[in-house]
Amino acid sequence: MKFNLRYKYIFIEVISFLYVVLFVYAAVSKLLDFENFRVQLGQSPLLSAFAGVIAWIVPALELFIALLIVSKRWKIIGLFGALGLMIMFTAYIFIILNYSSFVPCSCGGILEKLGWTEHLFFNLVFIMLAAAGILLLAVGVPKVHLISKPAALASAFLLTVLFSIGIVALLFMLSEDIIHHRNNFVRRFPGNAVKVNDIDLKFSSYYFAGASKDKIYLGSHTAPLLVTMLDTALQNKNEFKIHPNRTDFLFQSVQIRVSPPNFYLIDGYVPVIFKGNINNWKGFVKWNGSTTFSHYQLMDSLTLAFRSNSNINGESVLGSLHFGSKPKTRFNTSLLQKQIDGIFDVDGTLHYDQDIQKLVYIYLYRNEFIVADSTLNLIYRGKTIDTISKAQIKVTTVASQQEMKFSAPPVIVNKTSAVYKNLLFVNSALLGKYEPTEMWKDASVIDIYDLNTNSYQGSFYIYHIKNEKLKNFFILNDNFYGFIGPYLVHYKLSRKLTNSYQK
Repeated sequence: MKFNLRYKYIFIEVISFLYVVLFVYAAVSKLLDFENFRVQLGQSPLLSAFAGVIAWIVPALELFIALLIVSKRWKIIGLFGALGLMIMFTAYIFIILNYSSFVPCSCGGILEKLGWTEHLFFNLVFIMLAAAGILLLAVGVPKVHLISKPAALASAFLLTVLFSIGIVALLFMLSEDIIHHRNNFVRRFPGNAVKVNDIDLKFSSYYFAGASKDKIYLGSHTAPLLVTMLDTALQNKNEFKIHPNRTDFLFQSVQIRVSPPNFYLIDGYVPVIFKGNINNWKGFVKWNGSTTFSHYQLMDSLTLAFRSNSNINGESVLGSLHFGSKPKTRFNTSLLQKQIDGIFDVDGTLHYDQDIQKLVYIYLYRNEFIVADSTLNLIYRGKTIDTISKAQIKVTTVASQQEMKFSAPPVIVNKTSAVYKNLLFVNSALLGKYEPTEMWKDASVIDIYDLNTNSYQGSFYIYHIKNEKLKNFFILNDNFYGFIGPYLVHYKLSRKLTNSYQK
């Protein structure tokens, strides 16, 4: 009998020792590499929204439970706490294995080297050890204690299991909802963008003009009549010159739009629209009116969406122009919402995607974008994941020049963007929570939003070239093309980044 009691005591002490070593080591490892631990939690599909709080709670709980286990009086409570925490960790891994394959391990120390399956078995072993230790301790508890009764002990085990799994499941559901629909500026990187190649265009004045199934067309700000055609692999290059039938316009800001088999030569400041065929690149005046505009996008072969200024107060408005045989202009003055001056504060980028027939306008200085239909009717106002909801700009009027100018550098929120099918891609200018600042020295971040569900989908990085940052970009299927200095780069987007494309 004494022999059995002796070995029972040794076994309990060994279990206690293993748990104390495990929890103290894990907690200290997390605290010593706290920033990395918090970044890893920020990438977790269960804990992203609560990473800041949980990063402190987990190591604190581990140390507290270790102290309980060391205490002879509270040892059984400590083992129940250890059992519950290990069940939480195991439930976490189970969800990771079944619902995600990109989340990094957030354990710290040597445990971080374990694979997910190995980590699962490791946790299961410790769960069995904790359960064995509790059963051995319960046998020696005086009968006056409730825990000595089998029914009470079984209920305690059941409640611990249900509570632990329930907490993890609840965190998962809440975090996913917050990240996708009420994000508090925590980015996820579910997949990669892998660089395929790049091409040196020699100049940094190029912009995206349009595309066909296997061709990309570029325009140039310094050579407004020059069209550069590339294949989608950026291997072959051809150049064409547009021949307009009239050159008597005082052009100020001519740009090219290509929508095969047609091309358009547009200057909203004059204003005039040429249209022609890419077979001969001869352009003919299709429209010459009185409405000036900027930030324009073709919605179909004879309709243009644009941003203009109101004749009443000079503030920016969105409109559309049908330039067929019977030209017609339409405005919606309520789409752009004034915060400060109605001009600088509503500055942004206009997009239109013909696949989903939606107009998207994303503000430059605030975390908001507008989604409207082709007739300029508002569908909804969406939010990007950053937290700047009001434009942080200061505008002053220079009386001598009768001009309005910035009196201080503005805070840019959404630098550049692109729309392809139902996804909005945004080059953000702001660092999110729990992100390594080192990455911002080497790369630009692109955030993805699903326009159908008005939800954040994830982010990826595009790396600088020779200290030159991403200036502009466009998306074609699962291909990312970006202008970085004089280079046009080509990245292939992983399926995890594009799996939200509308079928």
